[in-house]
Amino acid sequence: MSELTARQRRFVEEYLVDTVGAQAAIRAGFSPRRAKQTAYRLLKKPEIAAAIAEAKAERSERTKIDADWLLTRLAAEAEADLGDLYDENGDFKPIKEWPAIWRQGLVTDVEISALYEGTGKERREVGHVKKVKFAERLRRLELIGKHIRINAFKEIVEHKGLSALAERLERAQRRNETPDDGEAEQTS
Repeated sequence: MSELTARQRRFVEEYLVDTVGAQAAIRAGFSPRRAKQTAYRLLKKPEIAAAIAEAKAERSERTKIDADWLLTRLAAEAEADLGDLYDENGDFKPIKEWPAIWRQGLVTDVEISALYEGTGKERREVGHVKKVKFAERLRRLELIGKHIRINAFKEIVEHKGLSALAERLERAQRRNETPDDGEAEQTS
């Protein structure tokens, strides 16, 4: 990063925060009016791309989070057994007894409400309603598929005579992946 200017170095640092080029450009001191164009231009410079790649590699080394870690984590989340949250009577176990994988991201919200019967001095607690919200597990499978480039539906498309449509969709997807309107490419 030594061959970069101070603002370019700052852009690299800010880009690593959220990988939003325009915001990184603004935070690095570039004009907000031309932030998208500036970010696009900066991200195309080989020395900046190399500095970003180097900084990401250093961060992965420092945090021990890399593609292998992510894929292992996604696989564990995709395979987590919902039954592990319940006791032998079909009631939720206390949260501290849940497997870590559920506590660390697969359960997004827990709401417990007390139920009461009666009024005044006759009012007494008769039970609880427990609501648990789960993360979308199908999304994990999609991410795993993208990582290992599974093309699970390709045969179906080809067998139904839609290969031309599939080719057009692939071309459109490639066009959408490359910025053509001055927006910065967002990668993580």
